[in-house]
Amino acid sequence: MRDKPLRIGIVAGESSGDILAAGLIKQIKLRHPDAHFVGIGGPKMLALGCESLFEMEELSVMGLVEVLSRIRRLLFVRKSLLNYFLANPIDLFIGVDAPDFNLGLELKLKRQGILTVQYVSPTVWAWREKRIFKIAKATNLVLSIFPFEKAVYDKHAIPCAFVGHTLADDIAVEPDRNAARKALNLKPQDCVLAVLPGSRQSEVEALLEVFMQSCEILTQAKPDLKILIPVVNRQRKIQVESFFANHAMYVDYRIVIGHARQVMIAADAVLLASGTATLEAMLCKRPMVAAYRLNKLTHLMMKWLYKAKFFALPNVLADEKVVPELLQEEVNAQTISELLLPMLSDDNVQQQLNAKFTELHLALKKNADVQAADAVLQLIEAK
Repeated sequence: MRDKPLRIGIVAGESSGDILAAGLIKQIKLRHPDAHFVGIGGPKMLALGCESLFEMEELSVMGLVEVLSRIRRLLFVRKSLLNYFLANPIDLFIGVDAPDFNLGLELKLKRQGILTVQYVSPTVWAWREKRIFKIAKATNLVLSIFPFEKAVYDKHAIPCAFVGHTLADDIAVEPDRNAARKALNLKPQDCVLAVLPGSRQSEVEALLEVFMQSCEILTQAKPDLKILIPVVNRQRKIQVESFFANHAMYVDYRIVIGHARQVMIAADAVLLASGTATLEAMLCKRPMVAAYRLNKLTHLMMKWLYKAKFFALPNVLADEKVVPELLQEEVNAQTISELLLPMLSDDNVQQQLNAKFTELHLALKKNADVQAADAVLQLIEAK
């Protein structure tokens, strides 16, 4: 029996990490109601009582070159967190994704005798594979969300637990499309495209205009097409509204704060920035086109470093191209619209994807929040 409440440090760097961390926090609090979580968190974590020392938006940086412009601030934030955790001792630290930020912090904390967990394996299977040795030095345990990752860690005798993905537990294997449409005031016969240009400011800047140009072409073919744009927070809503205020786009669009999952389930097809959203779209069983644009220098570097055959998560998980993925110059209005049109017009496309998407869904449906909490608490108890 503990004589004092658990104190757990935790850092999530973006909305997908906020979801994973919130599920873990909720499960730990069910067993330790007085547990205190402190670090950096998003709205879902804050709603569960997590104390955030900095805004999560501070860490929402993507790309090798893009990080350089923010490096001084990121180093300041990381040093501040280290000093705080050493001055206010914690039982354990959990870095949720954001490996370039979290691993450096974990390494320093572990050297001071603090237990560390990395929730979401860095993509050592795709690029910079030698990071696995730094991960071994920095962590006491890795919580893996994809089934193929554990074998990589087992090969190097690094403690790793495959816990599955909380989204696979939260989303029904057969989503209720009619209920989603009703909740969004959509009619059963409406033709609906969900457009998700990303959760980061830089992603929206890179993708929203070309996504909307694609929607204009699609609207010419399907005049009744409805565009739903779910945004992760008010900052992104203002950014999207500002775009439309400065660009005359001839589309029928609606911006929705949150409810991305509901929008995707309701849609006939999804156009989105590659990332965790592609996993969610797959779990929602929706046809999709995944796209991404990197800084030119970042892309040049990634061409040399990235080893995996695919980058869209449904393709990575299936180890085959099950959804179109577009990068750099491929991300243009004509290509996107040509790929999306049959998804909006032919029900056979949906049916062909369902079996594969369901198979992948079941492989990730492992009661992730409970398994992650079990692993964390066992680590603390073992100490």
